[in-house]
Amino acid sequence: MSDQSQFDFSFQQPARRIWSVRDLVGAVRTHIEREYADVWVEGEITNFRPAASGHLYFTLRDGETQLRIVMFRMQARLLRFKPEEGLRIIARGRITIYEGRGELQLSAEYLEPMGAGALQVAFEQLKAKLAAEGLFERDRKKPLPALARRIGIVTSARGAAIQDILNILRRRHEGVNVTIYPAQVQGEAAAAEVGAGVKYFNRAANVDVIIVARGGGSVEDLAAFNDEGLARAIAASNIPVISAVGHETDFTICDFVADLRAPTPSAAAELVIRSKSDLEEQVGNLRYRLGRSMRYIIMHKQQMLSEVGYHAAFARMNEAITRRQQRVDDLVYRLARAHADRLRAYRQRLDTASARVLHHDLRLRFSSLRQEVDARTGRMTASMRSLLFRSRSHLQQASTQLEGLSPVAILDRGYALVFDAEGKLVKNATQLSTGQEVSVRLAKGSFGAEVKRTGES
Repeated sequence: MSDQSQFDFSFQQPARRIWSVRDLVGAVRTHIEREYADVWVEGEITNFRPAASGHLYFTLRDGETQLRIVMFRMQARLLRFKPEEGLRIIARGRITIYEGRGELQLSAEYLEPMGAGALQVAFEQLKAKLAAEGLFERDRKKPLPALARRIGIVTSARGAAIQDILNILRRRHEGVNVTIYPAQVQGEAAAAEVGAGVKYFNRAANVDVIIVARGGGSVEDLAAFNDEGLARAIAASNIPVISAVGHETDFTICDFVADLRAPTPSAAAELVIRSKSDLEEQVGNLRYRLGRSMRYIIMHKQQMLSEVGYHAAFARMNEAITRRQQRVDDLVYRLARAHADRLRAYRQRLDTASARVLHHDLRLRFSSLRQEVDARTGRMTASMRSLLFRSRSHLQQASTQLEGLSPVAILDRGYALVFDAEGKLVKNATQLSTGQEVSVRLAKGSFGAEVKRTGES
């Protein structure tokens, strides 16, 4: 045999896989989200852009390196400070890819400023903002009545502050009438409840002066009294407000915006009452107990709703909604930027035409220039209307598709979701065995059931 017959060389070109752009970006996104599901990153905020939807978009810069950040509305509303240009922060979240542009980005769950704490940064930001609006000016402060006969107190009905105030009032005046609006003075709901108390007394017009009181505590304990909504409620009060929050060394936004700051709750009682006497009656805590019971019921129902909402099927639906919301935000931003660019171009052309007019008779050129501007303005208006109509149509189509994907919409048509004892969705009857407990979710409500095979009695 020849040498060629002794060796059998076979060459086969390796098979090549051709990806679509969508599939490749999706595969990379899945891999990245799995590998970087929980990361912390620090940098300086640039290109900060809050969207009308409540989502936040900005870039973290570290030297020449940049990373895009998106924080959706549900997480952004929990921030205790306002992100702004140039602020160095630490962000926590997961790395993902925005498929619309094929860009790497961090979907942030939590932000905190570097150096000073978030509460201190929020305090300084709000203080500067309200001071610039003139809410701390002395000339807008209302004087206290010479002898208040009716006093409204917004505080915790079981705290030490209310006891100190009542003891002072009891000793100094017997004819004073005290109305207590029970409110939480610490926690997430505290600012809203205290603000509601101030608004209540203004609506009822049944007191001469309002005391907002709380005992001493840490910066975190007093955080509710650095709330912008509460500060504006106090500033808008037609009744004089005394801020008696914390100890003498504690300062809050309420102290600056109130008509008078008292070093302590006891000092507030001394300031509002001038003569000695005994307090004739005390206001009970029925409103506080009722409010606490209602808050507990609402909190319990919210927890039940959250447990249902965090089910895997709803989580996937929420993720799809947030991705489409980001797409809508991006389209709105691009539309606004294109509009601004077009207006800038027209302005430049108008400036050029104006410069040329200087060398000609204005009366001869003015008429033709006005006609040209009117024509271009009409075309631009028609173009913008057409663009807005297409964008609105696209948004309506996307909303219709989302409603079609909603599990709740499917349930409204008479279908049901069946979950096994572990909470997994049952897709095949062979997954179940006789006697097994299952839960059934309908469009309205749910119930439990026991599996029976067909033919069983």
